[in-house]
Amino acid sequence: MTILTVKIQPLTTANFAAFGEVIACKGNDFFYINEQQTERYHALAEVETDAKVGLSIFRNIQATQVPFEIAMLERHPVGSQAFIPMQGQSFLIVVAPALDQDMPDLEQIQAFISDGSQGVNYRAGTWHHPLLTLEAPSEFVVIDRIGTSPNCDVYPFPDKISITQ
Repeated sequence: MTILTVKIQPLTTANFAAFGEVIACKGNDFFYINEQQTERYHALAEVETDAKVGLSIFRNIQATQVPFEIAMLERHPVGSQAFIPMQGQSFLIVVAPALDQDMPDLEQIQAFISDGSQGVNYRAGTWHHPLLTLEAPSEFVVIDRIGTSPNCDVYPFPDKISITQ
C-alpha cells in the first residue's frame, strides 16, 4: 500500500540546503587560477568524516522509470557523501529530514531532479535513497568516507511511497 505521493522538483541550492550542498558552477562565484586560464569554483561542498576520504566511481546499471515507488531510505551518520554525474546526465535525489535520532520523517520526504550539470553532497546523517538514474548505464564520481567502522543505517518503510513528476 502506498501512503504518500511525492512530486519531483528542480534541484536548487535553496531548496536542497536542509540536506546538503548542490555541486555546480552555475550560480556560484569563482576566481581565476593558472594564469587566468581556469575558473575555480572553490569549496562548493564540505566533506564530513572521521576517517579517510575516498573517490570512487559508481556505475548505475538500471534506469529508473517515473513514476516509481520507494520502500527505504539510508543515511551515513559519520560521513558526508557526494555524487557528481560524469556524463552530464540528470538523476533523481530523494531525501527526508530526521524525525528523531533513529528514523526519517516520512511525511517530509522531498524529491529533486538534477539538470545533469549538478551534483549533490549529502551531509552526514542525511536520510536519502540510494542512487536513482534516468539513463543506464550512468557513471558518478562518489566522494565519501572510507573507514572500518559502520556508517550506513537503513530504514525500511511500513508502506511504499510513490514518486511522481
